[in-house]
Formats: sequence, C-alpha cells, structure tokens
Amino acid sequence: MALINGHANGITASDIKLARKNGVMSNGTHNGLDNKKPIINFNPGPAKIDPSVLLRAQAEILNFQQLGISVMEMSHRSADFAKILNGAKATLTQLLNIPENYKILFLQGGATAQFSAVPLNLLQRSPNCSADYIVTGTWSAKAVKEAQKYGKVHIVHQPLEKYSRVPEQEEFDLDPEAAYVYYCDNETVNGVEFSYVPDTGNVPLVADMSSNILSKPVDVSKFGIILAGAQKNIGCAGVTLAIIREDLVGYCMKQCPTILDYKIQIGMDSLYNTPPSYSIYLMGLVLEWIQNTGGLLSMAKKCVLKSQLVYSAINESNGFYSCAIEDGSRSRMNVTFRIDGPAGDSELENAFIEESKAANMIGLKGHRSVGGIRASLYNAVTLEETQFLVNLMMDFQRRHS
Repeated sequence: MALINGHANGITASDIKLARKNGVMSNGTHNGLDNKKPIINFNPGPAKIDPSVLLRAQAEILNFQQLGISVMEMSHRSADFAKILNGAKATLTQLLNIPENYKILFLQGGATAQFSAVPLNLLQRSPNCSADYIVTGTWSAKAVKEAQKYGKVHIVHQPLEKYSRVPEQEEFDLDPEAAYVYYCDNETVNGVEFSYVPDTGNVPLVADMSSNILSKPVDVSKFGIILAGAQKNIGCAGVTLAIIREDLVGYCMKQCPTILDYKIQIGMDSLYNTPPSYSIYLMGLVLEWIQNTGGLLSMAKKCVLKSQLVYSAINESNGFYSCAIEDGSRSRMNVTFRIDGPAGDSELENAFIEESKAANMIGLKGHRSVGGIRASLYNAVTLEETQFLVNLMMDFQRRHS
C-alpha cells in the first residue's frame, strides 16, 4: 500500500461508511482485562497499550522466562537484559528499515530532555552556533526556548497567528549553514501533523515524533535524528527513543551534562547509567505487537480510518462540532474539536466529558492550554473503540442541537 502525503493510500469514503456500519464489537477491543467494566482509553499520554501486550507483561512480571525474577529486578549489565535491549533494537530496525549508519539509544528525561540535548550536541556543527526551527505548536515552541539557552535560533517561517496549520515548504527561509533544522512531526496539544517531510537539503533534519512514530512508514535516511518519548505510541513512560546518524556525533559542547552526550551514550550502549529497564522491556513487547499485527502499513491504514471516522462526524455535524485545524494539517493521532461553535460552549463541553466518563471513555478533555475536546487515537486504540466515540458524538448532537 502506497502512502500519499504521509497518509495511507486506498482509504475511501466507502471504507469509512463500512466502518461506521459495522458498529462496535463487544469483546476483545478494550483495555479492561476482566471485561467487567471495559475502559476506552483516549488518553494523550501515557496512553493505551494493547491488552495482549499487558497480558504478556502480567504473565512475566514475577518470573521472566523462568529466571525466577522480574525484569524490574534484573541487572542492567546482565546477559539477560542485553537480550531484551538488543531484541528491541532489532525489531525497531526491521520495522523502520533503519540504515546501518544510524545508532539507536534508549534514554531518559522524555523528549523534553532532548530539547536541550539536541542543541548541546549539534549546535557547534554550525560556524555561527545556530539552528533553524519550524514552530507549529506547543512542543516545538518549548523546544525553541530551550535551544535559545545555548545558541542562535532562527524560526524559518512567519509567526503563525494560531497553531492551526503546517506551513508549506515554500514558506521556509532555511539557513544553509545551520547546524540542523528541528520540527515536531505531530503536535499533541494542538492536533496538527505534518503530511510531508521538510526538505532541508544538506542540513540535518531533527524530528520529534513522540506521538506518531510507528504509525506510518518513515524513510529514516531523510533524518539526522528522530526522537520519541515512548508513552504515546510505543510503550510506557520512562524511556525515550533516539535514532541518530553517526556523522552527527562528536560535536558536544563542553557544558553538556555527560548523561546528554550522544557520543558517550552510544559508546555505552545506552548503559552509561542505570537505564529505564522495565520501560525498555515493555517497548520491546509493543514493537513485537506492531510487527505481528501487520507492521507499519497496517498501522497507517487503521490510523487514517480511525481519524477519518471522527473528522467525518465533525464535518457532517452542521457546525455543532468544529475543528480549527486546516485540511491537510489535521492530525491522525490527536483529533481536537470544540462543541457549539469555534469558541466552544464550556457547559456543553463539560457535559460531553461527563457523558463520556459515564460511557467508560477516558482522556477526552482537551489540553488545559487550549480547552475543548481531544481524542487521541494512537496505534493501540481500535477502530471499534473509535466508533464508540463517534456514536456518542452523534447521540450528543441529536440531544443538544
């Protein structure tokens, strides 16, 4: 299946109608392991993990592979943990087809720590100690503030009046001598996602993919660094993935904390200090689940179907629901919308949240900085669970219009 503009090709209106018609499956689609009171988890992160992964982790938590101990109790220097670490790397390499000249790190501090680590490791590659940034939402704006502590930051486009779109490539004023170009591929707070990979020429591209990594195929060779906190799409909180091209290593500033130095972390195979061992183990299980359920092409198709179910409900609501994000920039991962007009009606939105809770749905309240409603549709969220949300939206509209 080909990809067009970063989205799965072959998703038609009939696919969406069929998904709606099929409605909701009653078993095996929720996160409640006992099926007594299944919870539908739309949390933005930490987010849903597929029940099969959790059941396997549950089975192994006290006695991992008959070793008599938990992974939590295992020495990170042991041969047994080395198998876990190397297994996760191998599966990730297969899923993303990572070239040999890239290194994989499992770090701590979330993508937020990498807001500092990236400039501290890369800025000195530029003669002017400068970097280019694309700012499309909350997280890329925070990355700018951190980078400004260590060097010059150039925002490559005109300031956006609001975070409702991704600038076009032709809007960028790129510096050919910049150390790197940084962007956030999917903004979880604002619901904005890139449908293309920016062309930065010979300047390395650094991408924060915390909330959409492994939701679609990616050509890793187009990037200098890919960063991702695990807790949204590929595991639990505690571990941050970094995929780094080898030629970008070795430019670290003197003031860089040792723990953020990519050269040292690569040399120590992510074991400079005690790593988030259990989080790495769980990430490995999630990577195997993705691999065994069709890989990235399957994930991409389902992500498009899920998001289009919700966007179709918004578009067909005659203005009762509204999404401020422009077509072509709408996130497949985080669908943001308001109720009863673009500014939203707080009373109606609070009522919607309460009704969603009564229907065992969690995580639908928008980020505190923007308000409204946000449905996070990460890989582990099923099409059937998404249909539950759409059914609630339609029923709520019928009763409150």
